Amino acid sequence: MVLAGDVGGTKTLLGWFVPDAARPRPSIVRRYTTRDFESLHGIVQSFLDDTGTREADAICIGVAGQVRGSIARLVNIPWTADFSPVVRQLGDRPARFVNDLAAMATAIPFLDASELAPLQTGVADPAGNAALIAAGTGLGEAFLLRVNGHVLAMASEGGHADFAARTPREHELAEDLARRHGRVATERVVSGRGIASLFRFTHRHADLSTCPAVVAGNVDTVKPEDVTASALQDRCAACVEALGLFVDAYGAEAGNLALRAVARAGVYLGGGIAPKILPALTDGRFIGAFVAKAPLVEAMRRVPVSVILNPEAALIGAAVEAATLVR
Repeated sequence: MVLAGDVGGTKTLLGWFVPDAARPRPSIVRRYTTRDFESLHGIVQSFLDDTGTREADAICIGVAGQVRGSIARLVNIPWTADFSPVVRQLGDRPARFVNDLAAMATAIPFLDASELAPLQTGVADPAGNAALIAAGTGLGEAFLLRVNGHVLAMASEGGHADFAARTPREHELAEDLARRHGRVATERVVSGRGIASLFRFTHRHADLSTCPAVVAGNVDTVKPEDVTASALQDRCAACVEALGLFVDAYGAEAGNLALRAVARAGVYLGGGIAPKILPALTDGRFIGAFVAKAPLVEAMRRVPVSVILNPEAALIGAAVEAATLVR
């Protein structure tokens, strides 16, 4: 069996998988809260203790951060991930340490149609590149590049690139965020914490006592999921605007990524937010922002766009990577 992992800013998934030509088959999968641990080694040790086995033929763990050798700095949690102790505790088996979005991108060719929700059918070019954008705790981006007949997953730190305001309201938002935080990265808008920032922006002059997302009048404790629930249920006009701004920014950045990758094979939305707000993504607003790339509007309409529904996609990709180490 192979050991696969997906370490994010909020949750960590670890699993034992049986290699298979079609797709690695999960044997045991466990979920952990990342911030409950002080190291990557600690999470893996807990998993090994929980499952009672250490017989790994190979290991691959994806982490939400920039990987340099066996070290990764995770932006949204307060510790640095060191892969070396994990490899040692499992007997120096073949091992790979990758960015979590690269792992998720690796999984895309192995996903079934039932694990995807199309936002734009488009006309897929099977010989083209694909791209992945995933809003969750932070914002991740990756590419699936076709090189000499092979598909290569390539990580990026595109979520930390500059936010590009397009409308007067977005310019107003960018100015507000710049006053609060200085430089405004796209992740500051398109992520879970971005939804919280958008909430504060749209509620600056709103009556907080009538907003169902606010508990005890404290704006700082508002949860992104409460904002989106309020918006989807049309219970607060300022929440509706916050979600609308989020969808616009998400669609626009997905379109930017499609242009950068020349993603004629498709663009995929991963992460935990998209499946939870599907009604807001399928009403035309997201795709409207996605295709608004004159003079390439018609080219953008041909790009297939889908939401990844399987929350374990990055874990599957890590298992795929691990399986290649034992073939």
